[in-house]
Amino acid sequence: MSRSVVDQLNNTLAKRIMVLDGAMGTSIQGYPLEEADFRKGHFEDHPSPLKGNNDLLSITRPEIIEEIHDSYFAIGADFASTNAFSGTTIAQADYSLESAVYKINFESAQCARRSADKWTAKTPDQPRYVVGCLGPTNRTASMSPDVNDPGMRLVTFDQLVTAYYDAANALMDGGSDIIMIETVFDTLNAKAALFAVLKMKQERELDTPVMISGTITDASGRTLSGQTAEAFWVSLMHGNLLSIGLNCALGADDMLPHVKLLDKNATCMISAHPNAGLPNEFGEYDQTAEEMAEQVRPFLSEGHVNIIGGCCGTTPQHIAALKALADEYKPRSLPETFQGEK
Repeated sequence: MSRSVVDQLNNTLAKRIMVLDGAMGTSIQGYPLEEADFRKGHFEDHPSPLKGNNDLLSITRPEIIEEIHDSYFAIGADFASTNAFSGTTIAQADYSLESAVYKINFESAQCARRSADKWTAKTPDQPRYVVGCLGPTNRTASMSPDVNDPGMRLVTFDQLVTAYYDAANALMDGGSDIIMIETVFDTLNAKAALFAVLKMKQERELDTPVMISGTITDASGRTLSGQTAEAFWVSLMHGNLLSIGLNCALGADDMLPHVKLLDKNATCMISAHPNAGLPNEFGEYDQTAEEMAEQVRPFLSEGHVNIIGGCCGTTPQHIAALKALADEYKPRSLPETFQGEK
């Protein structure tokens, strides 16, 4: 990413609240996909079931993924998040598809890149950006999976670094503008991801902006590995971040207090992309776009965020409602130094 584009992004974020897209999984569920769709042309003979491994659709059904990106850009989103949430060797090991990781990330970035370039050409006054996503993996470096063996770990820091480094390189090769380490439940995992991304940037002489988004998992106000929002920021503030924020797990009402804590402490931009409320007993999200927008309004009206979007359960309709809100309010002012309590 050129220096001029980095400046362009920072200048825009200083002037207005930018809009991240919504849920990829929710949109994919709207298509009648079968096992064959996840294998088409590439994994026909793979021995394990692949339905539900949505990242593969960037390879086997790229027209669907690009269409989803288009649907979010069409209603005014600024950012397309790559369809690569599980695009690491650690996560893909569940499907015995470690060898496909480079292609997953590369093609996911390409789907978003094609869509972003198309919409930038349509609206040159509103450039669109590709956010290369690094998901949390399904392993934790901080906690044991066995209460009888507290020292046990299923993954090491070095293994995480290698996995994230490989994914980040592929995301950049595919055309990502930004890297986002997202849905962080374990800050040690995020530290490994950040280390890998900074290493990649240094080796490739890139100035790629880095976003980090954690997830508060319950009413305790802490990540799964036990950190408050303030501690989460302090643990990662060394990364020269474009933004830090929260996504997933909570609806807007429950997320707001924790975003306020980040606002009080962080010296970079703040992002938030909450779920469309909380899931019902069937795991589905019932909150309408209008209901979500009203719950999100205080994030913007009180000046807590620079980037707003949606996570689980959100659709283009939800993001359109958030875009309308974003156009009403000014972004959070970026503090020059650490301010602590306001």
